[in-house]
Amino acid sequence: MKLGLVTYNLAKEWDIPTIIKRCSATGFEGVELRATHAHGVELELSANERREVRKVFADSPVKLVQLGSAFEYHSTAKSVVAKNIEGTKKYAQLAADVGAPGIKVRPNGLQTKKGVPVETTLKQIGEALHECADFAQPLGVEIRVEVHGQGTSEPPNMRQIMLNAHHPNCYVNWNSNSAEVEGGSIRKNFDLLKDWIAHVHMRDLSDRTYPWVELFRLLKSIDYRGYCCAEIQGSDDALRLMGYYSALWDAYNDLAAK
Repeated sequence: MKLGLVTYNLAKEWDIPTIIKRCSATGFEGVELRATHAHGVELELSANERREVRKVFADSPVKLVQLGSAFEYHSTAKSVVAKNIEGTKKYAQLAADVGAPGIKVRPNGLQTKKGVPVETTLKQIGEALHECADFAQPLGVEIRVEVHGQGTSEPPNMRQIMLNAHHPNCYVNWNSNSAEVEGGSIRKNFDLLKDWIAHVHMRDLSDRTYPWVELFRLLKSIDYRGYCCAEIQGSDDALRLMGYYSALWDAYNDLAAK
C-alpha cells in the first residue's frame, strides 16, 4: 500500500509544482487532485495543457492516482442525472488525457423524504454508474464510487449500489467514515465492500475512534496495493503536519504487519 494525499482541503490552494515538492519531501507517493481547486486540472484544459500535466507527473516521483469529482446520480430529476452522467464521461476523458487511472464519483443521499423507495434510488444510481463505467473502460479509467451521502454511505446500501451497477470497471472508494465502526471494529462493513475496493480515503490518523490498524490489516488481507490518500483539513504548517501524518502511517503499518 502507498500513502497519498487528497488535495481537498489541505492542498486546495497549491499549484502542481508545490504539490509535488511537498508530497515528495514528506513521504507521500501519490496525489488525488480535487476538482475546482487552484491546481486547475479541469475540463477546460486544452489538449496541449493536458499533455503538459501528464508529463509533469510522469517526470516526478509523485503519481497522479485519481481525479476527484463531485458527480452524483441520486436526483429525482432525470435531466440532472443525465447532466451528471455526461459530466462524468467528460471527466473520464480528462483523466485519460492527464494520466490518472481513475476518477472519484459519489452517491449523495436517498430520496425517501420525497417518497422515493430506497431500492429505487439505489437502482437508479447503479444504472448510472454502469453507463459511466462502460464509457470509461476503453479509456483505461476506473470509476471509483466514494462511500458517501446520507443513507447511501451505509455499507449495505453501498453494496447494493455496486451490485446494481454490475460492471467490472466500477469500484469502491473506501471513505473511512465513523459510522462504519461497530463495537470498535469495521470488519463487518469492510467485508460487505472488500471485493470492489480500488482506492481509500483516510481522515486524521490521530483520531483514535477509528481503528486504523485494523483497516490496514484488512486491506493487506485482500492484497490491496493501491493508494490510501489523506483527506485532511488545511494547516498553516502543512509540511510539519504532513511529516507527522507520514510518520503515523509508517507506525500503523508496522503494527498492522505484526
